[in-house]
Amino acid sequence: MSNADPIWTLVDRRRAAYTALSDAVFDTPEIAYTETQATALHKAQAEAEGFRVTEGLAGIPTALLAEAGTEGPVIAILGEYDALPGLSQEAGQAVHTPLPGAGHGHGCGHNLLGAGALMAAVAVKDWLADTGHAARIRYYGCPAEEGGAAKAFMVRAGLFDDVDAAITWHAATYTGVARPKSLANSRIDFTFTGKAAHAAAAPHLGRSALDAVELMNIGVNYLREHMPDDARVHYAYLNAGGAAPNVVPAEATVRQLVRARDLKGLRDLVARVRAIADGAALMTGTRVTARVHTAVSNLLGNRPLEEAMQTSLERLGPPSWDSDDRSFATAMRATLTEEDIAASYAVLGLTPDPEEVLSTLVAPLDTPPAGGEGSTDVGDVSWAVPTVQARVATCAIGTPFHTWQLTAQGKAPAAHKGMVLAAKAMATVAASLIESPATLQAARDAHRKALSKDPYECPIPADIGPPVSAQDT
Repeated sequence: MSNADPIWTLVDRRRAAYTALSDAVFDTPEIAYTETQATALHKAQAEAEGFRVTEGLAGIPTALLAEAGTEGPVIAILGEYDALPGLSQEAGQAVHTPLPGAGHGHGCGHNLLGAGALMAAVAVKDWLADTGHAARIRYYGCPAEEGGAAKAFMVRAGLFDDVDAAITWHAATYTGVARPKSLANSRIDFTFTGKAAHAAAAPHLGRSALDAVELMNIGVNYLREHMPDDARVHYAYLNAGGAAPNVVPAEATVRQLVRARDLKGLRDLVARVRAIADGAALMTGTRVTARVHTAVSNLLGNRPLEEAMQTSLERLGPPSWDSDDRSFATAMRATLTEEDIAASYAVLGLTPDPEEVLSTLVAPLDTPPAGGEGSTDVGDVSWAVPTVQARVATCAIGTPFHTWQLTAQGKAPAAHKGMVLAAKAMATVAASLIESPATLQAARDAHRKALSKDPYECPIPADIGPPVSAQDT
């Protein structure tokens, strides 16, 4: 693309400002639906850049949209800024050093994700002004990716109905186009209601809700042998019936997280889990109610956009590491297991290299799948609009995400370098779509064809709202 280099320059001009934004979000980690400080930081930055900002999208106080331009195709760049509980860690330390406070930490790199995405959107806005192209560029500030499914609620509210293409990225141990593979999932709270009684004097009068939860978990455990290999069911007790063993628990709640390859598989597996809950209630003489907490769809690929992102990444190459980057990565690598390191290489089908601590390649577009898959609410956006996601190296090879080790690297120069490269890659793809209506149309056509075979149905029931209040979480 002839105008790619000017966009890279536009990104580089804002390196310091957006490194500072990323670090500020890192220093104020907030978990799903509580990201008030992160939202305020992104809003202030977007307004300073001349964007029109709207807050409180889809009934979510911490969701925002920043837009520039008034006509032409609508290109969305998605950012996130939520942290994870229990992953507090002092940045730059290669030993586990939790910080005082709530205990939250950016163990998945979302401080980088949001800042890098806004950085890309700003570069495209400036590029539009420089070139005279007509388009609308949007930054979507998306909270609660970690279990909150905010993007699914935003899609359901119609916030992507007029978008032509969506672009995003994620921190990783390597650089390449993210495979459009993820697991659809549904978090369902099963509440069993029984009857309290004296556990010694009159246990026969009680009906234990806790027994029902435990029987449900046993039933789900037996189900695991008979699920598809890539399906998963996890659980957490939300209410274990109280702390008094001499009282038959009258109420108990378990959250079951059901994952499957696609939405149809998810619906089928959820039905089986619900039947197990009904059986547990029958066996214990209790009643059960089920309430969907959140749910997300699997990713839907878009080959034209993936090819555009691959071209962008190959032109840029991987981040350029220096001796200080490698020294810190070496120290972090010493905290990892051989299995951690091998898992990073397995994603790309490579043999571990004991001398390599930071990735120095751009992965081929059609890297064969290896290892398990997670879930993301980007999946729902991908059903609403043609979507592509990059992964860019920001941390030592082998770093497991959702760990203190990833948090420790969240403000490192290597992380900042990856964020800037990601911004350049996303801005380049956005500009290429604006310059080439044929590429954008090809992406639309591919998306339309996929939906004609398998129409989208939001996995969250219409009467379920975003779990933004304390009692919902």
